Amino acid sequence: MTSNSDMNPGAGVDWDAESVTFDDEPDHGLRDPVVREAWATRLRAWLPERAADVLDLGCGTGSLSLLASEWGHRVTGVDRSPRMVDLARAKLAGRDAVFLVGDAAAPPIGEQRFDVLLCRHVLWTLPDPERVLRHWRGLLRPGGRLVLVEGVWGTVSPVGIPADRLTAFLKPLAADIRVEPLSDDARLWGREVEDERYAVIAAP
Repeated sequence: MTSNSDMNPGAGVDWDAESVTFDDEPDHGLRDPVVREAWATRLRAWLPERAADVLDLGCGTGSLSLLASEWGHRVTGVDRSPRMVDLARAKLAGRDAVFLVGDAAAPPIGEQRFDVLLCRHVLWTLPDPERVLRHWRGLLRPGGRLVLVEGVWGTVSPVGIPADRLTAFLKPLAADIRVEPLSDDARLWGREVEDERYAVIAAP
């Protein structure tokens, strides 16, 4: 996940420095075959069956981008950390993928439009999620979809965005909104979790 404003919880994080150990987290690097397969199964269900153009915002080191690319999707990844982008480029070298340094809230993609906008653990860090979602909706082609993986992490001082708040933001923007709980699948995280984790698939 990347940060975008000094007003936000992730803003003080040096993501270039974090890139050194970022993939050590089971759900970041997907190095464990069980964790990788768990994410692959979910992502395959969230993405179109046919080859599509996927915009991966806050792509980090490109682990989800790699899964999408392996199924024939054309991926454009965006992250604010140049080091994360370098690692993603190396991870997907030779594949139909482009990685750009930029702000997830306003990705530097010009007039290009996409079939899927994929974003994991980033929206909650942005200063105005409702405005960002309106902008992201405009980046989709007709028939496109938003795939947003979010949550509320921690129990003492929780941070994140609850599913009901996110779906409320999406209701004016999407005709079809589906929430898929993820907390109960320990394979996704490499351990049991007790906080709220979920995916929202929204189609305008």
